[in-house]
Amino acid sequence: MKLTAEQSLIEVDHIEILVLIDNQTDSLSSTPDNFRSEWSNLHKAGMSQLSGSCQCCANHGLALLVKAYSGDKAHTVLFDAGPVDFAVEYNSTRLGARLEEVEAVVLSHGHWDHAGGLLQALDLIQAAEEKPELPVYLHPEMFRQRALPMPNEGLLPIKDIPNPQDIEHHHGTPVITDQSAAFLDNMFYVSGEIPRITSYEQGFPGHMRRSVDGTEWEPDPLIMDERYFAVNVRGKGLVVFSACSHAGIVNVMHAARNDFPDSSLHALMGGFHLSGGNEKIIEQTVDDFGQFDVDLILPGHCTGWRAVNSLEQEFGDKVVPTAVGMSITI
Repeated sequence: MKLTAEQSLIEVDHIEILVLIDNQTDSLSSTPDNFRSEWSNLHKAGMSQLSGSCQCCANHGLALLVKAYSGDKAHTVLFDAGPVDFAVEYNSTRLGARLEEVEAVVLSHGHWDHAGGLLQALDLIQAAEEKPELPVYLHPEMFRQRALPMPNEGLLPIKDIPNPQDIEHHHGTPVITDQSAAFLDNMFYVSGEIPRITSYEQGFPGHMRRSVDGTEWEPDPLIMDERYFAVNVRGKGLVVFSACSHAGIVNVMHAARNDFPDSSLHALMGGFHLSGGNEKIIEQTVDDFGQFDVDLILPGHCTGWRAVNSLEQEFGDKVVPTAVGMSITI
């Protein structure tokens, strides 16, 4: 008998999240006590004096290092790998990130700003002690080339992400599936495809992909290869990571509630994709947040300043925008 998501994911004692890559840097804004700023983490890692060369590099993309603890066990997952190889190495070196502890990688969807640094990350993970198996969770539809519409200029192709053969060459073990999975002693969960429920979350308008035979472009606004990642913290509830929310961040929350009907949604973190053409749905999105009673809202990456401002006006101190180098303990 197949276990439900609720049955297969255990409660962990606590998690530690390190923002390895994000769009912005901010070590000056106030944060709750369980947050640590980039400068504080850099100092902890050995920075003896503050300078520009010691700071992390903010870059358009996302990479999160998530470590979960349960009893005497601890496991670490890398959720996405940012846009480019140098950002992974540059930031992890300065932050003293323990990439060698990573036991699995989850790639949220097939876009360069989440996968461009993947091969470098795999090399850094394997550098200290090569792991015979390093699972890399991938959706089978994420490898076709994508493109964006440019105003009055046609399509701008998006760089391909690493394919399974590239990943194997860098000693990763591709796990290619569109189904959900709990892994690493059932401390972590990667979802299946996210159902589209709301009427107003229309994905990424104008987004295109190559046809199966590679000869032409076809509309791909829904980007169905996107999935969310989650951990269940004892006494708190689900911590849901949504890298870009092309599915719509409200649809992501509906999916998490459907997968885990008996668990509260404690924290929501990642890119909410409410910038650009999706700014027009900010009001509806913020209105719908209320039904989920989220304790901690952590927007970053592609959320956009207008959406962050609207969320903060509605939910106050529950909203803490993320920044590169920040760490959070839950």
